Amino acid sequence: MAMADTRPPEPAAQSLVARQQDAAPNTELDALREAVERETRAHEHTRITLARTEAAYSKFVPRQFLSLLRTPSIMHVELGTHVEKEMTILFSDIRDFTSLSESMTPQENFRFINSYLSEMEPVISRHDGIIDKYIGDAIMALFPKNADDALAGAIDMLAQLDVYNIGRARAGYQPVKIGIGLNTGMVMLGTVGGLNRMDSTVISDSVNLASRLEGITRDYHAPLLISEHTLYGLQDPSRYRIRFIDRILVKGKSHPQAVYEVFDSDPPEERAAKLTTLPMFEEAVACYHMRDVWRAHQVFKRCVAIAPNDRAARLYLARCDNALTSGNAEAGGRGLEIAWKDEYTVGVAEIDTQHRELLNRMGQLAEAILAEDPASAKQALGFLADYALSHFKTEEALMRLHHYPFSEEHVRQHRTFGEYFAKLRGEVESGKLHPLYLTFRVQLLLVDWLINHTTQTDRHLARFLHNLERQGSLAP
Repeated sequence: MAMADTRPPEPAAQSLVARQQDAAPNTELDALREAVERETRAHEHTRITLARTEAAYSKFVPRQFLSLLRTPSIMHVELGTHVEKEMTILFSDIRDFTSLSESMTPQENFRFINSYLSEMEPVISRHDGIIDKYIGDAIMALFPKNADDALAGAIDMLAQLDVYNIGRARAGYQPVKIGIGLNTGMVMLGTVGGLNRMDSTVISDSVNLASRLEGITRDYHAPLLISEHTLYGLQDPSRYRIRFIDRILVKGKSHPQAVYEVFDSDPPEERAAKLTTLPMFEEAVACYHMRDVWRAHQVFKRCVAIAPNDRAARLYLARCDNALTSGNAEAGGRGLEIAWKDEYTVGVAEIDTQHRELLNRMGQLAEAILAEDPASAKQALGFLADYALSHFKTEEALMRLHHYPFSEEHVRQHRTFGEYFAKLRGEVESGKLHPLYLTFRVQLLLVDWLINHTTQTDRHLARFLHNLERQGSLAP
């Protein structure tokens, strides 16, 4: 029987065995490294895909919207998530879009709308606006920071439109005209719908007024109209070219809303002419609303002579002509509307009592101005100055006591009233302006402000206090 070879392997054979033994753990380590790298690549691919998906979704639901809802990602949005905040709402629309679109094929229509919207979207974003939705050729945007952002954005939209129209002219197309309406107020921003289909939306009657203002830009041939709420929300209205243009009734409201034209975007010659006629124009509008149509007619004629391209002045002149031709020289505006109505009640006895007294004294001031009684007017002004300040202190004390979350916006409105009241007081005491104009200013700056502030801002405060009372957490 052969004996096994027990001699140690040759050196070369020994080296091969050692290499085979060392290679086994190295192969396992390489395989592990490769598996980790595959997993890392897969995670990176998933991360990139999620980032791209969220970026795509942000084109439908803006990141600013999620930020306002205090939601870190669209993945965390739930039905009914909402926040309440003061914002400025912008509506814009292309004028005569129907007639424009009828001359184009469907493909041309979409190309035109997208080219126009692509011009407007960066302008709105540049001024911290959020495009809430596109409605065909119309845009609804929100400006959550302040009214100045919205107004500056609207003026820049009109400037960008001029640039856009230059390109259209080169291509042989007709110029595009748009109308823009702005309104400022409290809104509820949130999500609505069902479990399988949700959408973001804004709920507020402030939206209705903004939409209505955009609609009547056609009537006054004015590309940019704002509400008094937006005017009063501006840090410094003197930075802009603004004039009062009308008081309108809005569906669901019993008290008229003041409307102002911003004409910064007008051609230089027309802008200069409107600035020249500004005092005359506002006096004529005041006389028209105070139903002195004959005097309004005379002043509007002077306005049109200086500013022949002022379409709003021409519109009012035509209204005056119609009234005088019909033999009804008092068929102008709504006249004075200084009377307490039960619908102005907010349900807080102390506040309601003070509101009634303020409105009553405003009426006395208007009567004294119309009667050209400087002593009575001065007495009424003095009372209003003291009483309004006392009333504001009452409301502000309630807000501090109960930690009202919107006290800053509320107090800002009080300060705005004080500024405009001081301006009106100076006008009345100067004795230089026409009594009809000054009386209308009482209606516009004092009465309209009080009623709108009462039925919106004060009513919001009252609801807050009533909710605390129902919860049993109202401070004594």
